[in-house]
Amino acid sequence: MKLTLRRPIIFFDLETTGTNITADRIVEISLIKLMPNGEEITKTRRINPECPIPAEATAVHHITDDDVKDCPTFKQVAKSLAEIFKGCDIAGFNSNRFDVPLLDEEFQRANVDFDFTKARFVDVQTIFHKKEPRNLVAAYRFYCDRDLTQAHSANADTRATYEVLMAQLEKYEDLPNEVEELAKFSSQNNNVDLMGRLIYNDKGEEIINFGKYKGKVAAKVLHDDPGYYDWIMKGDFSKNTKDVFTKIRLRSKK
Repeated sequence: MKLTLRRPIIFFDLETTGTNITADRIVEISLIKLMPNGEEITKTRRINPECPIPAEATAVHHITDDDVKDCPTFKQVAKSLAEIFKGCDIAGFNSNRFDVPLLDEEFQRANVDFDFTKARFVDVQTIFHKKEPRNLVAAYRFYCDRDLTQAHSANADTRATYEVLMAQLEKYEDLPNEVEELAKFSSQNNNVDLMGRLIYNDKGEEIINFGKYKGKVAAKVLHDDPGYYDWIMKGDFSKNTKDVFTKIRLRSKK
């Protein structure tokens, strides 16, 4: 079964200085832009993170400070990258929890206003975990019958993610081949923010999805405990999450 596209979809993967969404930076981005007519546009670019790359990160992706010292900063490529993503759906491996929120943080720091709410997200890892709980290396071996010999290379991981989804469509007859339905299937929750700190309930209300108020209606919490909003604003949360809390707070005051 082939993937049915009504608009382009971008498969992408990031290599970074670490796993902290708000603190770490991109050192490499690789993408495959798949057009509805089947055309593929492939790009890989290394990024100067403007900070030292920790040894433990280099041990994973093998990118050193010397490798990126003469590369452009994210701010220098942000506008052109946003143009590539504009009007596209987005796919990746664990992308809903990590790559998309981190990319959003980088756009925000570069003062590039990119609206991720217009995209539908297909997380191939979620499909895999729902069907065959493992990781990308195992997924590639299971679905594509090949070993992923360059795991943690953004280019190799991006290509593997793309090929795994194509193989999943072939293997599972009940798996939808339209991006809108794939996005629904590969979503863990009905997220309000990119990180899933807030989710929608069946009534369309924003529900806090972490901490002491987990399961509570956000608007009511912000009304009953005004200090909670200040705690969120000062906390180690992504700007996207903070913006969503701010919108709820402002709406509640009307």
